[in-house]
Amino acid sequence: MPVVVVESPAKAKTINKYLGSDYVVLASYGHVRDLPAKDGSVDTANGFDMLWEVAPDSKKHIRAIVEALKTDDTLILATDPDREGEAISWHLQEALASTIKKGKKVSRVTFNAITKEAVTEAMKHPRQVDQPLVDAYLARRALDYLVGFTLSPVLWRKLPGSRSAGRVQSVCLRLIVEREMEVEAFRAREFWSVSAVLNTPRAQEFEARLTVLGGRKLDKFDIPTVEAAELAVQAVTSRTLSVLSVEAKPASRNPYPPFMTSTLQQEASRKYGMGAKACMSAAQRLYEAGHITYMRTDGIDMAPEAVTAARAEIGKRFGPAYVPDAPRIYKNKAKNAQEAHECIRPTDLGVAPAELRLSERDQQNVYELIWKRTIASQMAGARMERTVVEIGSADGQVGLRANGQVVLFDGFLKVYEEGRDEDVEDEGRLPQIMQGEAAVPKKGGFEAAFKKQADAAGKDDFDLIEAKSALRRVPSAVISPDGAILASQSHTQPPPRYTEATLVKRMEELGIGRPSTYASVLTTIVDREYVRKDKNRLFPEDKGRLVTAFLTNFFRRYVEYDFTADLESQLDDVSAGERDYKEVLARFWRDFSAAIAETADLRIGEVLDKIDDFLSPHLYPLREDGSDPRICTTCGTGRLHLKTSRSGGAFIGCGNYPECRYTRPISGEEGGSVDGRVLGLDADGVEISLRAGRFGPYVQKGEATEEAPKPPRASLPKGWESASLTLERAIELLSLPRQIGPHPEDGVMVESAIGRFGPYVKHGPVYANIPDVEEVFTIGMNRAVEVLALKAAGRRGAAVAEPLRALGEHPGGGPVQVMPGKYGPYVKWAKVNATLPKELTPEAVTLEEALALIAEKAGKSGKKPPARKAAKAPAKPAAAKKPPVKKAVVKKDAVKKDAAKAPAKAAAVKKPVVKKTAAKAAVSEDVLDD
Repeated sequence: MPVVVVESPAKAKTINKYLGSDYVVLASYGHVRDLPAKDGSVDTANGFDMLWEVAPDSKKHIRAIVEALKTDDTLILATDPDREGEAISWHLQEALASTIKKGKKVSRVTFNAITKEAVTEAMKHPRQVDQPLVDAYLARRALDYLVGFTLSPVLWRKLPGSRSAGRVQSVCLRLIVEREMEVEAFRAREFWSVSAVLNTPRAQEFEARLTVLGGRKLDKFDIPTVEAAELAVQAVTSRTLSVLSVEAKPASRNPYPPFMTSTLQQEASRKYGMGAKACMSAAQRLYEAGHITYMRTDGIDMAPEAVTAARAEIGKRFGPAYVPDAPRIYKNKAKNAQEAHECIRPTDLGVAPAELRLSERDQQNVYELIWKRTIASQMAGARMERTVVEIGSADGQVGLRANGQVVLFDGFLKVYEEGRDEDVEDEGRLPQIMQGEAAVPKKGGFEAAFKKQADAAGKDDFDLIEAKSALRRVPSAVISPDGAILASQSHTQPPPRYTEATLVKRMEELGIGRPSTYASVLTTIVDREYVRKDKNRLFPEDKGRLVTAFLTNFFRRYVEYDFTADLESQLDDVSAGERDYKEVLARFWRDFSAAIAETADLRIGEVLDKIDDFLSPHLYPLREDGSDPRICTTCGTGRLHLKTSRSGGAFIGCGNYPECRYTRPISGEEGGSVDGRVLGLDADGVEISLRAGRFGPYVQKGEATEEAPKPPRASLPKGWESASLTLERAIELLSLPRQIGPHPEDGVMVESAIGRFGPYVKHGPVYANIPDVEEVFTIGMNRAVEVLALKAAGRRGAAVAEPLRALGEHPGGGPVQVMPGKYGPYVKWAKVNATLPKELTPEAVTLEEALALIAEKAGKSGKKPPARKAAKAPAKPAAAKKPPVKKAVVKKDAVKKDAAKAPAKAAAVKKPVVKKTAAKAAVSEDVLDD
């Protein structure tokens, strides 16, 4: 029986079902070999020979294939139909060389979809491994290795705190950083627009915008101030208007081409907020299940049989009017045709999203996108009518324009319309309007809009000035006396920050990387903490800015968009067999190694000065008083500079150090401080300070000394704002772990604390998570025993005991109950547990008495629990606000306890080991960024 090897076990299972018992189908589980994560794996002195190593996890998979080949003479490599799949087949062939030598037959097959028809047809057309595709893979792998293992150590030495650089990732990062710098340098410009609500003689209203004033066509900034806006409103109000012309033009829209990898990622981001990685993961599972064709492709052409099936499905579902006269043909724009496969489409177009039962929401969404886009791509175009109405005064001094659109035939829009990266105003439908007829301002047409602006400005009376005869004005709007003409203030907007969709689109436009690699590149820069995602927007972190500034100053050529795109073009030529990959490597390495050598004598101070100048608009923004933004606000004489801290990070510090100790984070406000914004003194007179570390903000008690090199520290929990942190809260945080009391069963101390996985209670070796950080500081014994019992019983979240009595509703919302407890009965409301005094029995306690006990308990804790069912319930002071915050890593419990209880345990957590591991991981992952 022939042995068939594919990448994944899911794929192997499906293909085995199609091929039957005449074949043995095994999985390689991805790549079986890779370059070892050490210097010398690519020998630049000997023709770029590569030292490959079989991964430990892959050895058992190789053994399984070898065992199968002992009784079978045929090996069929059926990995994915792209460059990476070709490379996996080549690696398998090389790793099995000793076994294959013994008269075995080896062939390569590819199929674009995992269906029975596609798989069995592919088996009829075997071929050999495509060496040009393998060479393209080898070139990319060697380039990524050389950049990662050569440039990353330079970063570590010259820019402390940096993690790594990559051939494509660094260019991608540069795009995000430069866009952020554009946003920061942007200065808004004010402008006003004037609109009118008009009535036709048939009392049908429509809206028009002022386009001509004083007989001259208006440009965007021709009404720059509120005074000019008032004059414009008066000009329109004082004139009689009529319709000068009505022009209706036919228009049409054709459907979008079917998906390729990059457009699928963009649309999944726009419509569902899915990251590129999540999108490709869902598509991978759909492909392996046989629902869609191969999802890593640069092609948009569709197989003839699929086009025929799509047209038939359109006619069946929507009628013959939606089927165009001729099939739509989309030409592939990818240069490297060897890597451009068919578009991404369903394998069976007759299976609509509602008819395909998928358990995972991501898969449902991705399949729906693919099915609708594929069907729409073969549908008739949409037909519309666009109408432009010109309105003006008899003297020609004032002119307005109304635009409208009517869809005459929806065509492909019945199924699918592409998402938009930015909001765009849609043209509305206009009523019947005839040339020459009057256009009368509608009284009160804009009253609601003006009231909204007035409410926002806090002007309840609209600042009325003779409302029947004069204009009314608020800071952002001016309205005519009859409420029909409105001038609205606007400001120009900065360029939008990238989303994953717009970043992928921009990279594709520039020719940076390849669509099939975008997901891994984006994941890398987020994992490296160079970039963070907030509300689907990409923001550069300080670490990412520093790396970009370093590379732009010292390795500018290698982060230039044209250079990277040209290198991709050369690699495409290798794929096509038109260029020798070793020549590409030699040309790159000659110049790159020389650039590396030029940095050997660079001093860190010189590097920081260059970066300081490059980032100065970000580091030292203009001050409102116009003073020099580099002058220290503390001493008034020193100049601020970029400096490196002991932890490896960077910060802004005063040049008069040590006389002036002013410091602040790179992205912090001027009053901030990296090396200790003092919050106050504790009861022993020791300073409590707020600091910024590589894992986020933390509080520290005292300073490091020879006797105590690690003073007590505690990271701020997620949701805590460093700007609003008080001394009392910091002392509470540093006091953890908090002793609740001895357990009623065995007397072992029960504690509450915050660990790497969040807040918890502990009893001996048993740890039980609690949902709210604030509860760590207030949880009582009854509640703690309840949580621990749930953990021990394996029933997290289930009720432990039934209430003894229900007393009624709390004024803040939620029931008040009497519960049985280890320390005796207690009353419970939300997360407040108050033990009943001995003189009160569960049967006799009243709601009023219970409320008094609850209020007393809540008062002692210094907070009130939230009421989830009533709007008037008191809110938590600290945890109620949950703005997006930078990911903070809570330090291990051993570090928190080291000063008081367990110095030996704290010593066991050795930072050098962590850094070494992180450094190794940084390189090993980074060289795979493309």
